[in-house]
Amino acid sequence: MPPLRTTPSATAPKPGPARRLAVCLFPSHPLVSSEFDQRLDPARFVLQTHRPELGAGGAVDASKLPEADVYVVDTHSPRPVTDSVVAAIFSRFPQARVIALADEFNENNAFPLLRLGAKGLITYAQAPAQVPQALDAVANGGYWVPRPLLSRFVDSVISGLGSRQFASGNTRLSRREKEVLDLLLENVSNKEIAQRLHISERTAKFHVSNLLAKFSVRRRADLIVLWFQNPPNMP
Repeated sequence: MPPLRTTPSATAPKPGPARRLAVCLFPSHPLVSSEFDQRLDPARFVLQTHRPELGAGGAVDASKLPEADVYVVDTHSPRPVTDSVVAAIFSRFPQARVIALADEFNENNAFPLLRLGAKGLITYAQAPAQVPQALDAVANGGYWVPRPLLSRFVDSVISGLGSRQFASGNTRLSRREKEVLDLLLENVSNKEIAQRLHISERTAKFHVSNLLAKFSVRRRADLIVLWFQNPPNMP
């Protein structure tokens, strides 16, 4: 079954002239770098590789990570190293788009990556055919994850939240909060919310924080998966 490929909302502003996507690759093996060099059209992608140095306790120095449109992390390294790299990326760039590579994905290795914020999961065997399309999809705010795996992940998130459900009868939203919620459910950044509603980024962040508090969740991802699980309960 093909991976879930989501695209930006039809109401989003039309994209401007095409530009090359900046891709930062964290390889664990030289063959991965070679494969990406061969598969990515330099007219469409700017590829750079980065091998972060691990500090005390295996932590990655986030301040030295380069900025990119999409980060691709080869998870062949030991699990703590992979987790440290992904955590460092989001520490420095909270709105980062991350794709993970592995021999195979299952609940044991995929769920932790999705919880950390990864938007794409690709096996080495799939990479030659899927990487360019996955980079485009993830860079534009979509996901590239096998549907069965994503479905099981959503179920696990819902189960983990326990009794914290949307209080449809008690939760009251202002007109502006409803507008912010609609955009948040498209998984756009605070900056994009601000631009589309003609408000400051600080105000957008304020409304997002209020929405998370009203629905008793801590992360945007939790709110999104709950909405897809229980859309009629939304005010």
